[in-house]
Amino acid sequence: MVGGGAREHALAWKLSRAAGVDELYAAPGNPGMAGMATCVPIAADAMVELAEFAASLHIDLTVVGPELPLVLGIADEFARRGLLLLGPSRAAAEVEGSKVFTKEFCLRHSIPTARSRVVRSRDEAAAAVKELKVPVVFKADGLAAGKGVQVCRRKDEVEAALALYFEERAFGSAGEKVLVEECLEGDEISFMVLTDGTSVLPLASARDYKRLKDGDQGPNTGGMGSVSPAPMESGLATTILRAIVHPTITGLAAEGRPYRGVLYAGVMVTREGPQLLEYNCRFGDPETQVVIPRLEGDLLPLLRAAALGELGALRANWKREAVVCVVLAADGYPGAPRRGDPIAGLGEALAQPGVLLFHAGTALQDGRLVTAGGRVLSVVGRGSTLNEASQSAYSAVGRVQFDGVQYRRDIGKGLA
Repeated sequence: MVGGGAREHALAWKLSRAAGVDELYAAPGNPGMAGMATCVPIAADAMVELAEFAASLHIDLTVVGPELPLVLGIADEFARRGLLLLGPSRAAAEVEGSKVFTKEFCLRHSIPTARSRVVRSRDEAAAAVKELKVPVVFKADGLAAGKGVQVCRRKDEVEAALALYFEERAFGSAGEKVLVEECLEGDEISFMVLTDGTSVLPLASARDYKRLKDGDQGPNTGGMGSVSPAPMESGLATTILRAIVHPTITGLAAEGRPYRGVLYAGVMVTREGPQLLEYNCRFGDPETQVVIPRLEGDLLPLLRAAALGELGALRANWKREAVVCVVLAADGYPGAPRRGDPIAGLGEALAQPGVLLFHAGTALQDGRLVTAGGRVLSVVGRGSTLNEASQSAYSAVGRVQFDGVQYRRDIGKGLA
């Protein structure tokens, strides 16, 4: 398991329970994985070192959590060595690595998406805003840890975004090109599928909460919570598959970029139908933390079949339950998070019915668990409805303590 966040912890938790798993390794892993996997001190983007480690131990399957190693080409490095890895090639991972590439790809293959303009300067961006009208969305072209998107609903927010992208250069090389996009209105869905490049296996639906504060206020983050299933109309999943997912898989193959792995489509359900907001080339975070607990049976056979190109007619069964994830973040997130604060109350939280805890930004310091990143923990609650699952999650949230903790109080509330 490549990675060390709550998404990877959730995947490791499920994989450690799979039949036939003799050893599970996590690189670099986190303190929460210690009982289920052997954590090895190799960074997730150290592709050559990871490949050498996998080769030395004859690892049967490598699963990649974060986007950076995939965009850098870890799948290609493993393929050169004859090692089995679940994840798209560098060429296929460009669907996440470049928002400009994805937008142009959608136009080539008639995939519904928002109107946009590619800009490289403040003047070009201002002209694009004038053409598309406020509200608009600014998106850095490259990877920005989920923070490269600014939704601007007022003129003062547009001015702030223009300064952020073109004067402060807040996103470095990722912001050399910027998409200015019309702001779509509707309900957002996180739609993930497993694919072997031909066959597609949809995963359970989910919705994430990207803004820092309740009511979708505050700055964009990597995700402050999630729910599964996502409230959606009957037939919507079929429409998303037909209009967005299948044309993407066939289009990438036709362009010489066959895609194997998890494809995540962020979709806005508008009055005109579903439209693509963005693609991710991996499991979503924090969506994985609510989808994986709902899977009946083993995850490993599905991942292995996709990596081998043998997904075929395999299907997944999902528990008839609801799952809610509340992310606990450190003081200062999503800017410069404070580190080193002791964490207490995890035992009490886990004692609550239906609760799971997945570590993200945690570390051991002199034998004590402390904060070590922006998003610190994913607290997961389960129930028969989303409201019940939300109550379960928040009953556990109230028992976890560290200085400066930030979390939303509206995850999963008020949903059917």
